[in-house]
Amino acid sequence: MLIVASNPAVSDVTGWPVGFWWSELTHPWWEFTEHGYQVEIASPDGGALRGDSWVHRVLAAFYEAGKATAVICHATAVLLTARRPDGGLLVEGKTWTGFANSEEQYADDFVGRRIQPFWIEDEARELEDTNFIVHGRFRAHALRDGNLITGQQQYSGTAAARLIIDALGT
Repeated sequence: MLIVASNPAVSDVTGWPVGFWWSELTHPWWEFTEHGYQVEIASPDGGALRGDSWVHRVLAAFYEAGKATAVICHATAVLLTARRPDGGLLVEGKTWTGFANSEEQYADDFVGRRIQPFWIEDEARELEDTNFIVHGRFRAHALRDGNLITGQQQYSGTAAARLIIDALGT
């Protein structure tokens, strides 16, 4: 298994440090290792972990090669623009999930300002020929549509890992 996590970065919107939630990495790692899988953890640039854009190509290449491909939480934003070799969106004809508007609103209200430059749910609902579904706020929720596996937010890592294991048939 390969888990790609972002390197540290600074948000253009808030000026705050950003990265990933440890549960997004540790929960799937635990589930995979408990099922006997060897897990590699990588970042786009190696070394410290932070955000990037080349993940689009890697994600599409994994998917096109027929490999179980999973993204969770805000990483699902990559699916808004990731394209297959024929130019179509990777999520075209797919049912998927990602960070919900209700979760974005909760986070914004908690800190007293807008945190993200866009909300994934709003953007996903604008896409044609795709089915974006969210579950209750901050509740584990993961979906599998073929080899594409998506998790709604940080609490969905274990559920997404289980769907990957199921996709592998082991």
